[in-house]
Amino acid sequence: MISVRCDTKSRKSSDDYHATLKALNSRGRRPRKSLGQHYMLNSEVNEQLVCAANVEEGDVVLEIGPGTGSLTNFLLESGATVLAIEKDAQMAVLVEERFSHTDHFKVLQEDFLKCHIRLHMSSLLESRSCLTEKPDRRAKVVANIPFNISSDVVKQLVPMGDIFSEVVLLLQEETALRLVESSLRTSEYRPINVFVNFYSDPEYKFKVPRSDFFPQPNVDAAVVKFKLKQAKDYPAVSSSKSFFSLVNSAFNGKRKMLRRSLQHICTSSEIEEALENIGLLPTSRPEELTLDDFVKLHNLIGVHNIIQ
Repeated sequence: MISVRCDTKSRKSSDDYHATLKALNSRGRRPRKSLGQHYMLNSEVNEQLVCAANVEEGDVVLEIGPGTGSLTNFLLESGATVLAIEKDAQMAVLVEERFSHTDHFKVLQEDFLKCHIRLHMSSLLESRSCLTEKPDRRAKVVANIPFNISSDVVKQLVPMGDIFSEVVLLLQEETALRLVESSLRTSEYRPINVFVNFYSDPEYKFKVPRSDFFPQPNVDAAVVKFKLKQAKDYPAVSSSKSFFSLVNSAFNGKRKMLRRSLQHICTSSEIEEALENIGLLPTSRPEELTLDDFVKLHNLIGVHNIIQ
């Protein structure tokens, strides 16, 4: 595992294998496969997650799926105020009781993919704004999320640059590696790659071996840091709706050339001409285009053609 040095103050306590199992046993609980629960057993990884997000005194942090609270513990000891979203009702009660001594922690028993996260975070940031002198009052996200919802979580969070400055997630390694690439030039390249790079600057931080989890998954994990862009820094397109409509259409039909997958928008000859104008071959396929290429293609074709 790649080491990430942390310059913050030394921690008062740590959560490890024994602490995690003790917390689970106290509730007679075992990880639920249906919720994709894999608990972190290595306290060093939790500390590195906090360091990767540069969490410091006065920060507001969203945590998704706190579980037994091992990562939460490090976040609080860094001086952050933590809002945790926990779908599992019994685990929500566990962490609520564990951190009942502090007013810097709140847990909501909700499904993250269905909750009104913008409303929750806006309210919390407003209530804390008078207590901090930080110039950037946006929150951060630090979480060890279930692998089976990682793409949905990423899609929901990365367009929220007005609320969050950075998002640090523990993901399946294969997913992590794919998301940080601006163009893979393989069949693994997907619209989500374009989406992620449109709204953020992703960075692969470090690998986490599968042996650090309980129960042990079948794959290794890795941490990715998404530095979220604000609206003024998004690529210059006249309409994000039409831009992503173009991108999604481009990937319809595995391995199709763009002159075929986009022919419902323009004629094949018009697509070929647009590709040549941005320095690409007329036989180009979507996995061969970077974000900048898609932006140029969109702006050449025109929004009117795309949203008809």
